[in-house]
Amino acid sequence: MKILVIEDEAEMLENMVSSLEKELYLVETASSFEEAIEKTGVYDYDCILLDIALPGGSGLEVLNELKKQGKTEGVIIVSAKDSLDDKIKGLDLGADDYLPKPFHMAELHARVKSVLRRRKFEGNQLVVLQNVEIDPDKRLAYVNREMLRLNRKEFDILLFMVSNKDRLVSKTALAEHVWGDHIDEADSFEFIYSQIKNLRKKLKDQQASIEIQAIYGIGYKLITE
Repeated sequence: MKILVIEDEAEMLENMVSSLEKELYLVETASSFEEAIEKTGVYDYDCILLDIALPGGSGLEVLNELKKQGKTEGVIIVSAKDSLDDKIKGLDLGADDYLPKPFHMAELHARVKSVLRRRKFEGNQLVVLQNVEIDPDKRLAYVNREMLRLNRKEFDILLFMVSNKDRLVSKTALAEHVWGDHIDEADSFEFIYSQIKNLRKKLKDQQASIEIQAIYGIGYKLITE
């Protein structure tokens, strides 16, 4: 899962990133209004942690821009501003939750997981597709109730494909989501092919009823039997 932390306080930003990365999220950051607008305009995320008071502008304006663009990221406002008006305005603009500072990282993790479940998996703890079950919180996958042993990237690819099961996923979108926005600097997608190949083999070997189909020159699509 890919998270964007928009926060201008350096120590807070470092603590949030470190804590989220320990939970094996792919985390990117923005520390100003301009950087936040640029990143949210170019890249897609599963969840955005958004401070209101940013250098150069308001986090509420970032939220408003997301709404205008029809973006579907889950948004948690994380702010020291405890004004009721700000909270109401943020929720009215489409934020999923509001977490006032200071807070415990355990609470932040719980809020993030809750938003991800609601946004991506209809509130379910387990994601079930045919004979495949995925537990996003524990990062475990099963086929016919037997564990599917995956490395970190294979699991991330499987979860991303399952959460986009009705869509054709481009190679670029997959790469950005699993490896981050620095993927723009890569010359090819060779590193993706090996992970996809291994994942497809593991699914087939355990007789999974789903398959990741390659669409030549475009990307991938998850199909079911």
